[in-house]
Amino acid sequence: MHCPFCNHPETKVNDSRLAAEGQQVRRRRECLACLERFTTFETAELVMPQVIKSDQTREPYQQNKLRAGMMSALQKRPVAHEAMEASLVRIEQKLRNLGEREVASRIIGELVMEELRALDEVAYVRFASIYRSFERVGDFRDEINRLAKSPKPVKLKSIDQLSFLEPSPTKPKDGKEPKP
Repeated sequence: MHCPFCNHPETKVNDSRLAAEGQQVRRRRECLACLERFTTFETAELVMPQVIKSDQTREPYQQNKLRAGMMSALQKRPVAHEAMEASLVRIEQKLRNLGEREVASRIIGELVMEELRALDEVAYVRFASIYRSFERVGDFRDEINRLAKSPKPVKLKSIDQLSFLEPSPTKPKDGKEPKP
């Protein structure tokens, strides 16, 4: 690593630590020529596949587009931002694990719907309505019926999410659980 102060080609590492929840290595370095100290961060460079859109054009994967679509579906829903970000990370991991240089946008849409379904059923239906181009009220009804019939995914982190497919649980007024 070249020194950012004098451009000398040799530096020594004085200290290395994990940073960014283990996703980076933070290194404290010292230039062997000018003795200035500086910090560098090392991260893995992971190449995401190209996205093949429905019109067969290709474009680079853009995390901000995926995040915007998910945030739009989750708008005003009781889902923690951290849970949405964790879903985004899982989607990107699945895309990398495919090991393909190119991935159809349809596959990404299905991965998003899978994650949204586990996060929030209302957000799932919102996203599905746009992704599947619902044109009539019956399309919503059909999707909700399909949602009700399919097995429930494992619940992901969310804040007191209530299902619109099941009656909400009721507690007695005294706050105690009923005895069996």
